[in-house]
Amino acid sequence: MNKKLMKTFAAAALALMVGCMAGCGGSGNSGSGTAAPSGSAKSGSALSGKITLAGSTSMEKLCEAMKESFMEKHPGVTVTAEYTGSSSGVESLLQGSVNIGNASRRLKEGEKKKGAVENVVAIDGIAVVVDKNNKVSDLTTEQLVSVYTGKITNWSKLGGSNDAIVVIGREAGSGTRGAFEELLKIESKCKYAQELDSTGAVLAKVSSTPGAIGYVSLDAVDKKVKSASLNGVAAAEKNIKSGDYKLARPFVMATKGEISQQNELVREWFAYLKSETGRKVITGVGLILPQ
Repeated sequence: MNKKLMKTFAAAALALMVGCMAGCGGSGNSGSGTAAPSGSAKSGSALSGKITLAGSTSMEKLCEAMKESFMEKHPGVTVTAEYTGSSSGVESLLQGSVNIGNASRRLKEGEKKKGAVENVVAIDGIAVVVDKNNKVSDLTTEQLVSVYTGKITNWSKLGGSNDAIVVIGREAGSGTRGAFEELLKIESKCKYAQELDSTGAVLAKVSSTPGAIGYVSLDAVDKKVKSASLNGVAAAEKNIKSGDYKLARPFVMATKGEISQQNELVREWFAYLKSETGRKVITGVGLILPQ
């Protein structure tokens, strides 16, 4: 074989080796390749995919803050949340429509029997709110029960003006309503003038209606309404922690099965909630860390 032909074979072999090495190197590059499917994670530290939540409107403030913080740390992950009410959120979870069902109450036994697992992520107070011009600033538990069951219908009976009491509540299926009625032991006994479908709607109605009274998540109370104390105890974090303020309930992020059985993204979401950063997000929106 002459020298010219040998040189040609050597060049071809070298080109083939370079091509193979380039191909192998490309497949191992963490910055290339197709994205991981929804609900899954890439190998290594770069998570990718989607986490879906649905449920309590009272948990919107927490979820939006946690979403922003989580996605800042994991830019390859998209977190979406729909605020459809606690019962609706848990139902979506059980149907497999979402990864997490948000409930601003304890899970019902029927929900647990279907596979929903209760994961308490925060504690929230339920504030009783009235319009800002209302002279009444404190109620006893007995008075509050009487107002919501229709036994007391005028503010003059409570030391206020001669105005009719307009009883505002949440819709059936609301976690806030469920917790409020359960804590006061008035399930199916309330005489509502109006039943509204969100925390924001209750705040707007109470702030714009003379004589109105309603209940909302403590972290949602704004300057447009007045929060009434209960038995002389203000709705405040320190009083909830001490047990002196009785209207408090858990914020639950339910999963179908234990957290350890969820996909990697959902497991990372709950790990983040328990991290120092996650705990700061929880307290930053006015909620209390669970014990």
